[in-house]
Amino acid sequence: MSAKTTFRTSPALEPTAAAGRRGTPQKWGSPVTYFVALLFVGVCVAPVLYIVLGGFRTNAQITTDPAALPHPWVVGNYTGILKSSVFWGEFANSLVVAIASTAGIVALGLMVSFVIARYDFRLKGAMYSLFAAGLMFPMVIAITPLYLVVKDLGLVDNLLGVIVPQIAFGLPTTVIILVPFLRAIPNEIEEAAAIDGMSRLGFFFRMVIPLSLPGVVTVGILGFVGSWNNYLLPLYVLNSQANYTLPLGVQVFSSQYSTDTAKVLAFTSLAMLPALIFFSVFEKRIVGGLTGAVKG
Repeated sequence: MSAKTTFRTSPALEPTAAAGRRGTPQKWGSPVTYFVALLFVGVCVAPVLYIVLGGFRTNAQITTDPAALPHPWVVGNYTGILKSSVFWGEFANSLVVAIASTAGIVALGLMVSFVIARYDFRLKGAMYSLFAAGLMFPMVIAITPLYLVVKDLGLVDNLLGVIVPQIAFGLPTTVIILVPFLRAIPNEIEEAAAIDGMSRLGFFFRMVIPLSLPGVVTVGILGFVGSWNNYLLPLYVLNSQANYTLPLGVQVFSSQYSTDTAKVLAFTSLAMLPALIFFSVFEKRIVGGLTGAVKG
């Protein structure tokens, strides 16, 4: 009697084999796609690199060969600006405006979004549409009547005259991003919290904010970077150099040192560097927050 042996793959090895198949490297896409992507990256990065590297050069180097690397590297342009009290005063003003504007945008936007997403009331759709319409109303269109309002409030040449309008113009983007996050929170969680005796306010602070944190971080980053780079509103509102933010400081510095291109490039680099670093560090959080908003 012949013995017939049957070999079976162990079930424990099957997931490993499947994982091995999943871990196989994928084929590269079309070279044209990567070329176009690299082209766009180069267009975005090249001006920034030129400004930063230009600050390490002399005016003679820039005039002789504008596209060359610094040779030798000149650090004095940057150190001279970093020793200036004017630069640090404008830096402090930009920091105060950016932090206050971001805090107002996040706090007010989160509260408005919570009401729109979780409450049922008349004109709810109209309110949401109003905030959505705010995205199509840029500040440059409203700058003249906005200046008149700021003047009537006595906030001309005051940092509050910049902070308050920036909060108002930052709310539409915040609401559009946060409402889908708050709508996606299951009603069962709110009902369970109510059964446990948690108030609406307690549910907001203890459940809503932690669950919507990706969206909150996203709007906070966008608000900070937008406030830091804002030039038009401070130009209209702020008059004295003691209250200038860095974008205005760049303009004044460029006028004063119009013949010293290298020093102007160094000042511009230091002015844009904080926002650039801030955005680069939290780039993945921005993408994740916007992805969550789209899914919601």
